[in-house]
Amino acid sequence: MDSQTIDSVTVRRLSGAEAAAAVEGLADVLIDCVEGGAGVSFVLPIARETALAFWRNVAEGVARGERVLLVAQEPNGRIVGTVQLVMAMPQNQPHRADVEKVLVHRDARRRGVAQRLMAAIDGAAREENKSVLVLDTVTGGDAERLYARAGWQRVGDIPNYALKPDGTLGGTTFFHKQL
Repeated sequence: MDSQTIDSVTVRRLSGAEAAAAVEGLADVLIDCVEGGAGVSFVLPIARETALAFWRNVAEGVARGERVLLVAQEPNGRIVGTVQLVMAMPQNQPHRADVEKVLVHRDARRRGVAQRLMAAIDGAAREENKSVLVLDTVTGGDAERLYARAGWQRVGDIPNYALKPDGTLGGTTFFHKQL
């Protein structure tokens, strides 16, 4: 694949119907990230049907207004990245949302896609009147630097929190951002 500039990628919010129509491309990104070692709730081997079922569930949440789904697309329409804003919170937390599944296909990395997705999710959170955002990531991973550069504050680490894709235990680091 030819290297492309950041300007060639468009970040946009999907409706529920658009999310349902995009599950194949979203599954491609998820599978690539897990196969590349990303600790994003799945272990190897990840079956295509598992990835498709995950994205169908996300699309249903988008349709119900429980989630915001953003995608980064190349001019040809190929999805190369995604992020979600989970808005279904307890009654006493209407101002808060969780950021989940910041995923960028390995062949689209180092092009600023993740930075654009993070900036766009901040904007989506503001549109949804959310003022506190929370996320977690693999301790010691590249994403920690991305989040710090994007203004997120590290809260702390929990060792042995989840399985990595290879089945070994790994720590998780929590971050928050005040908008």
